[in-house]
Amino acid sequence: MIPYPHIDPVIFKIGPFAARWYGMMYLLGFGAAYFLVRRQMLRAGEESAESRAFFEGLFVALVVGVIAGGRLGYVLFYNLSYYLHHPLEILATWRGGMSFHGGLAGALAAGWWYCRRHREPFLKWADRGAVVAPIGLGLGRIGNFINGELYGRPSSVPWAMVFPQGGAVPRHPSQLYEAALEGLFLFAVMWSVHDRDWPYGRKLALFLVGYGLVRIFVEFFREPDPQLGFIIGGAVTMGQLLSAALLAAGCLLWRGAGAQKKGGPTGPPQDTP
Repeated sequence: MIPYPHIDPVIFKIGPFAARWYGMMYLLGFGAAYFLVRRQMLRAGEESAESRAFFEGLFVALVVGVIAGGRLGYVLFYNLSYYLHHPLEILATWRGGMSFHGGLAGALAAGWWYCRRHREPFLKWADRGAVVAPIGLGLGRIGNFINGELYGRPSSVPWAMVFPQGGAVPRHPSQLYEAALEGLFLFAVMWSVHDRDWPYGRKLALFLVGYGLVRIFVEFFREPDPQLGFIIGGAVTMGQLLSAALLAAGCLLWRGAGAQKKGGPTGPPQDTP
């Protein structure tokens, strides 16, 4: 067994304001995404003031979509009964409760709306975002580890840890598994194809399939949310169910993007505004 490091979740505190590692991970993830999407734009020759202004507006919309969607996703998928009785608590994001699947849905909805408004091909920008999304995922899981939350199931493996919120039982450090698979591994896969001339939507599809697979796998080591437990015959977690939906959506999108390429003009197809 390895001792849990007990890192203070608060980096520093000034009066009522507290800077936390979890929030810092969000900032680092957003910053890395901004930098690497800008790099893709420069490589594509999109250096005009207009393209830069469009991306900056899109980036703001995506940040809002991630945060709002992540919170609403947690409310709807993981703890709806509680929030129906305490609706004002929905706004208390500082108390925790974010869902990746909801954040992804929020980002896609916000990106679609913004691209449609500015007559830009949504799937082109979705591909660019999907390539860099694993960085934020990996950093977020490290934030979960520092907070001692979303820990794994009881285990006797040599690297098991006793988490402060998980009782006296050694558990899988599943947050680190997720950081390695959803973060490092998935980013390596996505970045290896970032400059390939694929039809629009294929990189997003690859991300959905990749994330769906690794999340379903890691959920076998992660403790189910206590307010839900196992669902569907007592064997499946909510995370696995939602990730299976992403996996199916990714397979359909991959096939649809290929059909557009085959039946359309040469080069990546354009979305109609």
